[in-house]
Amino acid sequence: MTSTIRMRDGFRGERALTVPEPILRNMEKDPIAAQLHVTHIGYYPQARYHFRQRREPIDQCVFIYCIDGTGWFRLDGRQYAVGANQYFILPAGVPHAYGADEDNPWTIYWVHFRGRLAPCFLPSQPGPVDVVPQLHSRIHQRIDLFEEILHTLEMGYGRENLLYACAVLHYFLASLRYLQPYRNAPRREPGAKGEPVDIVTAAIHYMKENIGRRLTLEDMAARLGYTPTYFASLFSQRTGYAPIAYFNQLKVQEACALLDFTDMRVNQVCYKIGIADPYYFSRLFTKIMGMSPRAYKQQKKG
Repeated sequence: MTSTIRMRDGFRGERALTVPEPILRNMEKDPIAAQLHVTHIGYYPQARYHFRQRREPIDQCVFIYCIDGTGWFRLDGRQYAVGANQYFILPAGVPHAYGADEDNPWTIYWVHFRGRLAPCFLPSQPGPVDVVPQLHSRIHQRIDLFEEILHTLEMGYGRENLLYACAVLHYFLASLRYLQPYRNAPRREPGAKGEPVDIVTAAIHYMKENIGRRLTLEDMAARLGYTPTYFASLFSQRTGYAPIAYFNQLKVQEACALLDFTDMRVNQVCYKIGIADPYYFSRLFTKIMGMSPRAYKQQKKG
């Protein structure tokens, strides 16, 4: 296989897992796993210098979901730009290339997968697919599905673990391929349909759906259709906090959940919530929680 890779000593906060080849061979004989299964999976935060070119095709589909920054991919002689809240899937058996923008490198969740059902999840049109946060979007829940796949595989390759990871992968890909049904699935509160959207509620939902990004006040205001000054004033009146301060509290809240319920290291957690500087993350966490993230994690072990 002819393949070109450019990565400089990995990426801080990255996580990745490769399913061993003997395990994959057994999965391909299993009537359930053979339909759809993971071969590689990972998360790369701010993946500067990330580049891969495969001149010879591989037997896996390549899924990349960008949540922040920018990148690109090349397929069938055409190059596409990729930005935050977009994903793409490269089909098996076709040469391709992809990489991060050097000035604004992407943060991505990625999965290599194969199986008889794999072609069913390819986008209907070439190019990146938008996953734009809306009032009833469920991006954060989808990311939880990804984490469930990765954590299940990290726990070992017993048959039940593998089959559960396959089932969750099916759901994860379906949540993107059939985006609107996924968003419509949760039951709404009675009378919610048609009610006017509260701007502060919409802003907080947008923050939660983009917890892994580096949003600015201007990003939030533009998304909601207001000037930054007016939006900040309205948000502060209702919540008692400036929008960025509130967003940082949500980030620390998510960091606590990751420290409580996962085995992630502190330097992985900070990237998961969109903070590239571990020292800044530690100061912010300490300011809000009254203790450092390491002390918080150690306290939970006791």
